[in-house]
Amino acid sequence: MWGNVVTWLYESGADYMFMGEFQHNIDTKGRIIVPAKFREGLGDNFVVTRGLDKCLFAYPMDEWKALEEKLKKLPLTKKDARAFTRFFFSGAVECEVDKQGRINIPQPLRSYAALSKECVVIGVSNRIEFWASENWEDYFSDSEESFSEIAENLMDFDI
Repeated sequence: MWGNVVTWLYESGADYMFMGEFQHNIDTKGRIIVPAKFREGLGDNFVVTRGLDKCLFAYPMDEWKALEEKLKKLPLTKKDARAFTRFFFSGAVECEVDKQGRINIPQPLRSYAALSKECVVIGVSNRIEFWASENWEDYFSDSEESFSEIAENLMDFDI
């Protein structure tokens, strides 16, 4: 439904790249460690919001501001644009890493992504994602079977 909007959002380039997969637990207060490898790229303050596929997206402030500018340009008259903008911004929170390298994820975001104990934190180019371990395993397993087809479909983007 939001394919064209999402494709358009990720056309900005970043000076850094997040990559890798890390296993961490989220505690009962909603705190999770941000991998040290990601902290420098995220900066002192960054934004966490609902992502697609039942995960959370985290963006450095410069990336967030670039997305905000693009979203402002979406036509208010388009139902999909309004829906995506509401979805994306209503769950957004500004986060700061504490001295132990953790952030506190608010309950509504934890519920959305089903974050309760074991989590996976992954780097995805210009953002990081927080996944419930079970959801990540299911997503990866389901997608793994179709990676060849996905790659073939992306050939139009010169990848």
